[in-house]
Parts: sequence; C-alpha cells; structure tokens
Amino acid sequence: MQNLTPEIEKLIKLISKFPGLGPKSAKRIVLKLINNKEDLVKPLANTLAEVYKNVVRCNICGNLKSTSGKCSCAEKKYNQICVVENLSDMIVIESSGIYKGHYHILGGTLSATENRKEDGLLISSLVNRAKNDSINEVILALSASVEGSTTAHYIQDALKDSKVKISKLAQGIPVGGEIEFLDDGTLISAFKNRGPISSD
Repeated sequence: MQNLTPEIEKLIKLISKFPGLGPKSAKRIVLKLINNKEDLVKPLANTLAEVYKNVVRCNICGNLKSTSGKCSCAEKKYNQICVVENLSDMIVIESSGIYKGHYHILGGTLSATENRKEDGLLISSLVNRAKNDSINEVILALSASVEGSTTAHYIQDALKDSKVKISKLAQGIPVGGEIEFLDDGTLISAFKNRGPISSD
C-alpha cells in the first residue's frame, strides 16, 4: 500500500484522539471519508464550520448554546440544579430519564494533588445561580473519585452561606466510578438515594 499523504496522516492523528478510537479505527474512518468525498467530506466540513462558528459554551451554566440565542438557563424558572463534570455526564443522566431539571456543567474537576483553583471551572457562576430565590436544591452528580470528592467539598464550602439544600448521588456509584459510564439502573438508584454531604 502506498504511503498516505501528509494531509490524510494529519486527519488520522486528529480523529484518533476521539474517545474510543485508536489509529486503526481512525484510519478506517478517514479512508471511508476520502472514498466518499462528495457525500461525506463536504457536508461534514460545512457542518463542522457551522458548529465552530455558531455553537459556544454558556458562561452561566456551561451547556452548549447558539451564538444567536439565549441559553435555556436564562429563559425558564427551575428549583433544582444538577451539577455535573462534563457534557457527556449530562447526556447520560438525561437519557436515564431519572432527572428532568436544569444542569450546571463545571467543565472538569479540581485536582486533589495540585494547587489548582477553580480556573476554567464554572463554580462562581454556580454560586450565583444558587442565590436565585427559586433554587431549593443543588444536586452534586460528580464522579466517585478523589477529584470528584475534592470538587464536591469545594462547592459545598462555596455554597455554605446560601439557603439551598446540597445533596450528592449516593448508593450505586462505585469508588472511582465515572458518571458517563454508569448504566441507567445505577444512575436511578444513585439519584433516588442521594443525601446530604457530610461536613467532615
């Protein structure tokens, strides 16, 4: 087989960075694209350009929104906020059907070992949202990891002067478990058995 062009090699390297894909899978995807330029490459390139131009992260709730419109977090009243680490966590919880309220996507977690503060994480905006009179509960749906626990305690401390109830997902999440990889039954159990965060 002839050597691939630098452009194709570059595309394979980019696609291999996607979750669940390695170099072999990326190469198959790229070759499929190249063999269907008009049907796949052109519309894909156009759609990616539109997404790049028109979709941004909301600086209030962290969800994706159109540059031309308001985010849903600014349009509706709600009394609960479910805090998650990333978009994939939100999608998994949404698909389980156990929670129908609003979300707050932090954009990651705090490191338990490094002296990393909340730079890049939407913790300050969460505190501001919790001050809204309609909010009565903040549900922390964070991974059962050291970083998730560190972030949960940081948020609890940041919200200590607010009147909202702070709860976290309980039974069903194994130590080290990440939200996006949990099945629906585990998530449903975790939401139903959520409880207050201990102060110790």
